[in-house]
Amino acid sequence: QVQLVESGGGLVQAGGSLRLSCAASGIIFRLYTMGWYRQAPGKQRELVATITTGGSTNCADSVKGRCTISRDNAKNTVYLQMSSLKPEDTAIYYCNAKYGSGRTIEYWGQGTQVSVSS
Repeated sequence: QVQLVESGGGLVQAGGSLRLSCAASGIIFRLYTMGWYRQAPGKQRELVATITTGGSTNCADSVKGRCTISRDNAKNTVYLQMSSLKPEDTAIYYCNAKYGSGRTIEYWGQGTQVSVSS
């Protein structure tokens, strides 16, 4: 059974920082591109950051310069560090695991709430 369990969300003041973690089980973690997405109320889910199996990273323009994604294959865990948080960063943050190209296998976590107060 595949599980992606996010943690580290909560209430943060604007300008603050946080680190989200996503622990994966039931998959060969090192073979999956890992990502973080977020969904704010009334908005579509959007990509925040991804990290490939080789460690290449990408952050969305909306968080570039404030975002660091990393992975620890020994711990089957992916992290999202965000700094200089803004109220518009308020959303549910979801962990994503994706395997393959073309026909992909994809899993989602249940999400963790991040709320940024002004």
